[in-house]
Amino acid sequence: MEDCSHGSKMWLLMQVQPLANSFHELTLELSTLLDIFPVKEVNLSQDVEELVALVRKQCTQSKPLLDPKDDILRREVLAMLDRIKKEIVPDHLKLKQIFESLGLRDNSSCREEIESLQDEIQNQIDDKSKADIVSLIGLLRYGKCVLFESSTTQKSSHRRRPSMSDITIPADFRCPISLELMRDPVVVASGQTYDRESINQWIESGHNTCPKTGQTLAHTNLIPNRALRNLIAMWCREQRIPFETAGSNEKVNGVKATKAALEATKMTVSFLVNKLSVSQSMEAANGVIYELRALAKTDSDSRACIAEAGAIPSLVRYLGSDVGSEQPNLQVNAVTTILNLSILEANKTRIMETDGALNGVIEVLRSGATWEAKGNAAATIFSLSGVHAYRKRLGRKTRVIKGLMDLAKDGPTSSKRDALVAILNLAGDRETVGRLVEGGVIEMVSGVINVLPEEAVTILEAVVKRGGVVAVAAAYTSIRKLGLILREGSDTARESAAATLVTICRKGGSEVVAELATIPGIERIIWEVMGTGTARARRKAATLLRILRRWAAGLDNNTETTVVDSSTMMTTTVSTSRIVLPA
Repeated sequence: MEDCSHGSKMWLLMQVQPLANSFHELTLELSTLLDIFPVKEVNLSQDVEELVALVRKQCTQSKPLLDPKDDILRREVLAMLDRIKKEIVPDHLKLKQIFESLGLRDNSSCREEIESLQDEIQNQIDDKSKADIVSLIGLLRYGKCVLFESSTTQKSSHRRRPSMSDITIPADFRCPISLELMRDPVVVASGQTYDRESINQWIESGHNTCPKTGQTLAHTNLIPNRALRNLIAMWCREQRIPFETAGSNEKVNGVKATKAALEATKMTVSFLVNKLSVSQSMEAANGVIYELRALAKTDSDSRACIAEAGAIPSLVRYLGSDVGSEQPNLQVNAVTTILNLSILEANKTRIMETDGALNGVIEVLRSGATWEAKGNAAATIFSLSGVHAYRKRLGRKTRVIKGLMDLAKDGPTSSKRDALVAILNLAGDRETVGRLVEGGVIEMVSGVINVLPEEAVTILEAVVKRGGVVAVAAAYTSIRKLGLILREGSDTARESAAATLVTICRKGGSEVVAELATIPGIERIIWEVMGTGTARARRKAATLLRILRRWAAGLDNNTETTVVDSSTMMTTTVSTSRIVLPA
């Protein structure tokens, strides 16, 4: 009884017949229990004996009780779902009557009912029940939008879903090349695992070695690492992070969308987009865009439907500074909707090709009315830069780099993190690294490394890996801060710090090693990493210790050092142990 009273009203209605049968079975079991109960032996009064006999008789003669009104209402809901499946728009008056019968009289009650249904999915075992609930959720979302005024009040449970910028990705889930979460992990001939997109680019650029081990690849076949992919997918679900790859068909709460749910989504989106196109005020537009924002974060089908319905050009109109100054919440909702849409790979192309969309996002990044708007614009840049071609295109825009740098330096911690992960993505392109260095990325990272050490150190690692050694080596404060991270950072931060220091020391010359050696207790710190760090951190720490000891023994004199000048992206070989670093 308690489960029935606290669960979903809609699902309770769908289960009214089985529930009636279940209660009847319980009544018959009670009848059997009373029948064998030794009434005479427990010395009950005559009144109580008569009462027990009466209850036993009533239980024995009982029949399943089903309210005809409930059964009619259930049939009406099923008939409406069937019409939706046939692409027939429901009658709004009939829909309203159904909702009122279930006590759904406003936007808030509908939202709570949807949440109850989503929770109910987790309690179901068979796929049919889960699919039925998904269809009901689609119907409720449609009814909520067409019957009631949109609500822009965000409850705590409706805040932006955590993005990759909000959490720390386990080291084993990061691609060794891009340092990003692997969406499609594959194993190469050397036994190492990489993200398919990154290793494909590596091989297609002419390399025949393993990027991590340097071992020559016996073949270029890529074997899917399904076990790791499943682990990553499970982790993403736990963190409420979307896990999609190109062409993937995301499921709703682990259940594939039904025909009825898909058609209901299309009808909902069509209604909202049409309503947005005729909105006469910013307040009205804000309500519609908030509903699109909420819908766009649910699943792939919703994101695809919203984009296909032509919502992106309409959203672009509300990204400008004039909107931000007059209605800041509207600007936040607009840019966040675009962010949620960009999670779907196909939508990245739609956004990049829509007139004014990219410039609008950049404008919000540079001059958004709130930190939330700027942070979500940075997160959108991060999402779009997941495509290699767009990463290069974004990296060529000075306004993007400047906007991300300013946000990383001046924004609150959450916005800093959004900016840093976007910068990290852009640093995956060698040409962009030069622009980042010219834009002051080393100085910026040095300023935020104490606040967000993992993100900051990972950026330094990406920069030195792709040609920024000179700039990092020139910033002696960066070297000392990396040493501090080795001592006090998290496992992930220490791993990146060790890898960065190894690259700097190898390519930066003896002056860099000498600077590292001046850090008090550096050898003890390295020994600690070798004993307690991740597998990669231990390897890098061992290499770093060898470099320090060779330098201390004077074995690095007159060795050739390769230096990459980030301002020209030219490689120079210097046959001396001393390198004159740029001022």
